[in-house]
Amino acid sequence: MTEALGDAKKSFDQWLDGYIAEATQSGISQETLQHAMPYLILDPGIHERQSNQSEFALNISQYLDRVVTVERVSKGRATFRNQRQILNDIAETYHVDPQVILAIWGVETDYGRIRGEHSVLTALANLAHDGHRAAFFESELTSALSIVEQGHADAATMEGSWAGAMGHGQFMPSSFLSFAVDHDKDGKCDIWSKDPTDGLASIANYLARHDWHESQPWGIEVLLPDGFDFTLTGPEHRLPIAELNGMGVRTMDETTLPDYGDASVLCPSGATGPAFVVNHNFHVILTYNRAEAYGIAVGHLSDRLAGSRAKITPCPEDLTPLTRSQMAELQTRLTKVGFDTQGADGFTGPNTRTALRAYQNEVGLIPDGFATRALLDGLLQNA
Repeated sequence: MTEALGDAKKSFDQWLDGYIAEATQSGISQETLQHAMPYLILDPGIHERQSNQSEFALNISQYLDRVVTVERVSKGRATFRNQRQILNDIAETYHVDPQVILAIWGVETDYGRIRGEHSVLTALANLAHDGHRAAFFESELTSALSIVEQGHADAATMEGSWAGAMGHGQFMPSSFLSFAVDHDKDGKCDIWSKDPTDGLASIANYLARHDWHESQPWGIEVLLPDGFDFTLTGPEHRLPIAELNGMGVRTMDETTLPDYGDASVLCPSGATGPAFVVNHNFHVILTYNRAEAYGIAVGHLSDRLAGSRAKITPCPEDLTPLTRSQMAELQTRLTKVGFDTQGADGFTGPNTRTALRAYQNEVGLIPDGFATRALLDGLLQNA
């Protein structure tokens, strides 16, 4: 054992002693902790995975090409035929469209093929000990132990991703405790096994509990009129459909927009990429994963699984968004020159979009809130 590894193990063991005391106070029994102890161990590989996440950036077209592939659509349609009875039963029970359940399953785990092979307890313990969101992962570890305590999974077989996401729908343990269901009535909420029944029902229950509107679309690609006000884009802005129609926003067939309530206009790759009008159900999908690209991918895949042949308009080939570290640098630079992003975490949220649009307006650019390398370079040169 190297000196560095020895120091890491000592630090981990000290953390574990304190954590076990906290878990006991939270109601985790000694029996459960004894079963869990072989998996509450130092694994340097987890920290390496967190530290060395590949940093790349894709525009929305590149992302959809990766996620909504011809193979995934074909496999999903075949899976729907094979699982039709259970999917329809789940859809009827939870009033969630089956193709959406299937789309989330497809995006999360390729229809159950990639559910994760890491010990969830080991992963969460290491992230809680030495992660940049230690408190979050410590809470998730306690939730994972509660799952073992309740008998839904065994400590030895609770597997998932290196970040602790589990099963067919890649639930974090806290989400499992809130939304997992025992649809097959065998006494356990089993989202891990090859049988996807409980996993799919849990996805449906999650969406239902977040107010899914059955039989309503997630959104559509649209045509924006010349002179469109891009400061109105983003999921934080919800506008009446009548107002959008009045502005000249149209479907790809150049007809007026159907009305499913207030909607948001998204331009995930800026003014030169495709535009979307997204409805209530899109915002429900974002509660599952807050990334706009994820929501569009799930929505688009669900349309394809339902039989649509529509393709999304491609972005210009040279359109590349910033990486997370570049975005953090941009946020820092914007704040320094008077456009406060309220932090520099590398994520494009509403505060960053507002600051970026204000800066774009200031320098005569289209205020679409989309950050490019050229824009960052301009800020660096003027620093």
